Amino acid sequence: MYKKIYLFYFFSTIFAFSCSKTLNPNVSGDSAYFPYGVASGDPSESSVILWTAIEADLGSNPEVEWTISSTENMKNVVSSGKMVRITEGAPYFKVKAFGLKSNTNYYYQFEYKKHRSPIGKTKTIGATDQLNIGVVSCSNFEAGYFNAYESLAKKDVDVILHLGDYIYEYGPGTYGDTTLQRKHIPAKEIITLEDYRLRYAQYRKDKSLQRVHQNHPFINIWDDHEISNNAYKSGAQNHQDDEGAYDVRAAAAKQAYAEWMPIDMNLEDPLYRSFSFGDFASLVMLDGRLEGRTEPVENGESTANQSMLGKEQLQWMKNQLSASKAKWKILGNQVIFSPMDLSRIYQQTHNMDAWDGYAEERNEIINYIATNDIQDVVIVSGDTHMSWGVEVPYHADSYPYTDESVAVEIGTPSISSSNLNERSPSEDVIVAERILKVSNPHLKYVDGRNHGYVILRLEKDQAFVDWYAVSNLKSQAFTERRVKRMMINREENNKLR
Repeated sequence: MYKKIYLFYFFSTIFAFSCSKTLNPNVSGDSAYFPYGVASGDPSESSVILWTAIEADLGSNPEVEWTISSTENMKNVVSSGKMVRITEGAPYFKVKAFGLKSNTNYYYQFEYKKHRSPIGKTKTIGATDQLNIGVVSCSNFEAGYFNAYESLAKKDVDVILHLGDYIYEYGPGTYGDTTLQRKHIPAKEIITLEDYRLRYAQYRKDKSLQRVHQNHPFINIWDDHEISNNAYKSGAQNHQDDEGAYDVRAAAAKQAYAEWMPIDMNLEDPLYRSFSFGDFASLVMLDGRLEGRTEPVENGESTANQSMLGKEQLQWMKNQLSASKAKWKILGNQVIFSPMDLSRIYQQTHNMDAWDGYAEERNEIINYIATNDIQDVVIVSGDTHMSWGVEVPYHADSYPYTDESVAVEIGTPSISSSNLNERSPSEDVIVAERILKVSNPHLKYVDGRNHGYVILRLEKDQAFVDWYAVSNLKSQAFTERRVKRMMINREENNKLR
């Protein structure tokens, strides 16, 4: 079954330079046939993944045409061809479009039986002297409107990193705002392949999510809720014995993810992968969930037997860091990497689902970065629904005296998933934020009150981190604001200012 998913790579190569007619521009497209919009992702210097799904009686051998143009009116066609289904019998279509110029904007459109999709905008990557990266995570449909996606859709970014929790697996009313009538479909916790497909279909019909995909290429990784809460390689906190075999559920979740994401993904290969922006920046996307993560220790101490990445991925990541000649090294990571003492605001001292639960492996990575003098590492993380700006300490205990840090970590807030002030008054949250900073001297910024996203702007000698927030999730009428800007200077050895 899985092998059929990737026949499209063969066909995409064959048809990458075939001739077809120019598609007339249509900004909104035929929503009856293309109700899930369009998307692009995993850009390289010469290619990009294009994705769409169709809602129609497709028959046994449907063909969808795709066209890429250098102009928004779709007149100057640079590549075109035909797509085949990702999975036999399913309505998802994906193609890897080749023959593109590096670091260049393109427009694309699909056609099926004279019905045309919206026009999407994408961009290849490559050598550059400036890079704007959007960073997002944690979009719970039931928790509120995706206003942060709507805001980010309008921003000037080269690519968006989605660090996971693109969907949530819970049934209706389990985790969200029951007053908004944004009830999860299907009306149960998702377990089977058809369940996961239906949940993605619901999310992808959200107009704000469609617009951010339509305007920008994505690079995605999964976190736990694409499978089940607090997932690891062999199980999950939210997977019970009466829900069937976990490996069957995880396989279904992976397949649905491959079908719905604009991702260069083969189910027989690992999800972790890297991207190059010439000698300016390198990007390493990690899988801290299904590749090698062992079962976490609850309310205990991390041991040498605990692994977040697994041996193969860990060695691969080290090799990527050592081989990179780029000025900036970006690590895309699901959960908070830096040590974080929570004892003064929670009953639990550390979040064992984050890297604090895998401290031995984290220390190995920190020592590797320090010993090999790997400079200008920026870790971007999701999962917590909070904003973080952290100087990753060489040793947490001695940091207050030595001020030594090996990297900078940036945590992005949630798109909609609940943060601290949905459970406590904002005044109490502000106090908790202050306590967190006192307890963790390497923590330079924390915000548990706002929903939004991060834009990381990399320049030759410095980087700017902008945290954006939307005013509310309760309605689609909202404002946005930049709540914080911090700077990283390459000459200051991993400091946030």
